[in-house]
Amino acid sequence: MPYVSVADVDHYYEWLTEKGDSEPGSKPVMVFIHGWGGSCRYWRSTAQALSPQFDCLLYDMRGFGRSGIAAENREAVLARGYELETFADDLAALLDTFNLETVWLNSHSTGASVAVFFLNQYGHRVERAILTCNGIFEYDKKSFEAFYKFGGYVVGFRPAWLKRIPLAPRVFMSRFLSSPIPAAEKVAFLEDYLAADGDVALGTVYTAVSKRATEVMPVAFKQITVPSLLVSGQYDQITPAKLGKAAADLNPEAIKYVEISNTGHFPMLEAPQTYLKEVQAFLQAA
Repeated sequence: MPYVSVADVDHYYEWLTEKGDSEPGSKPVMVFIHGWGGSCRYWRSTAQALSPQFDCLLYDMRGFGRSGIAAENREAVLARGYELETFADDLAALLDTFNLETVWLNSHSTGASVAVFFLNQYGHRVERAILTCNGIFEYDKKSFEAFYKFGGYVVGFRPAWLKRIPLAPRVFMSRFLSSPIPAAEKVAFLEDYLAADGDVALGTVYTAVSKRATEVMPVAFKQITVPSLLVSGQYDQITPAKLGKAAADLNPEAIKYVEISNTGHFPMLEAPQTYLKEVQAFLQAA
């Protein structure tokens, strides 16, 4: 498996091109950013569909998927903290490794928050961006504290044997979905969730859903100048569509908003044709 070292972490990556080559050709590059607890592999079907237009670069963020933290680097890596801006810096370093000056972005959930920061910090390197299932929310101390407590239980209870229970992937993904997705995708997501680094998984919960995030994210959305498409799932229980609409409304000159019917937190898997239709329309408007 291919890896590239970024900030003391060997980041897993893969190229997906129209010819199936392991290296990019001359097409523009689209980079895919996955969400919390996942990995780049749930982006493969979308990347495959877009490969006639783009050479697609998929990677696992620090501490997730196959981008594990080596024991000898653990102290230094964890000392960087878990603010999402640092994951944007990771992406910039990753692009530097491949000598990519400008790219297109397709991002999801917490990965879309990373993309928002990237657009503000490195916007000159992005042609267009797609932000899937993201938005802004208000701070509620009691709700947030309950969420942190629940998050601690969720991250702390991740026994390896869970993936051997036949119905576990279906039950695990039920909160995320409104429409069916392939069974293999459910299994893969559960495997990635169980493999995630505990410190990073919990740390990013605290930074992505925080009082600071409620203050910083609206400002970050307002500052976006790169043409962007924000896609929400109609019945998303993780990031409700109204939160995505609220974020897009902060910056209508740069951000186009689309809501996909009868989908939850994974519209690219629940309604792939509709998702691709909206994405293609946005890309062709460039």
